[in-house]
Parts: sequence; C-alpha cells; structure tokens
Amino acid sequence: MNAVKRLTPPQIRKVNTLVKRECCNCDNGHCILLDDGEECVCPQLISYSLLCKWFRIAVLPADKLLYAELYHTEDKKRCTECGAFFASKSNSVKYCPECRKRITRRQAAERMRKRRALVTR
Repeated sequence: MNAVKRLTPPQIRKVNTLVKRECCNCDNGHCILLDDGEECVCPQLISYSLLCKWFRIAVLPADKLLYAELYHTEDKKRCTECGAFFASKSNSVKYCPECRKRITRRQAAERMRKRRALVTR
C-alpha cells in the first residue's frame, strides 16, 4: 500500500471530489498538515497519483468502489445484469444497487402474479 499509484483521468476526478468533500485536512484546497505559517496547496489535488498517506489510509476507504479499483481487492464484483463494477461485502450479491432495485420489483411482481393465478383457479 506504500507504492505510488498512477491514476487515470476519471479516477483523478473521483479522488479530487473525495478530497474536497471528505478530507479533514483539506481547507478550501489548502492542506492543513503542510501549513507552516503560509498556506500550501493540497498535493493530492494537483497530483496524478496517490501521494497523501492520510488520504490513502483514512479517506479513500470511504469510497469502496474506488478503493477496490485502485488496490485490486476482491471486493469489486461485476453486475450480472448490466456488467458494471460495484463494491460488495457479501459473496452472494449478483446485482449492482441500481439493477437490484429494478430486478427486485420485477421478481416481486412475477411472484405475486403467480400467487394470484393460483387463487383465481
């Protein structure tokens, strides 16, 4: 986890959004940890790699999908419906959150249709 990770442009956008929104050391684009009397630009915001140790340890795990994408963990799964990658905590999950809602509704409707068909006969 100490190796410097090179980021793709979409990953850079996700990381920068995460830094601005979640990092407690980022104050209006300035790093509080590197402040020695004058403001210093956050190195993570201007870098194309993961430099900040605090970001890697404390902030990045908050975005499970990005973390799995960068560190190639096995938490990343592929949705059987749409093929998109998503983060999962369970082995039995087959669908991404967007598809899961749609499929659950479709399966419930089909189940109720069968149940009503048995009652009307």
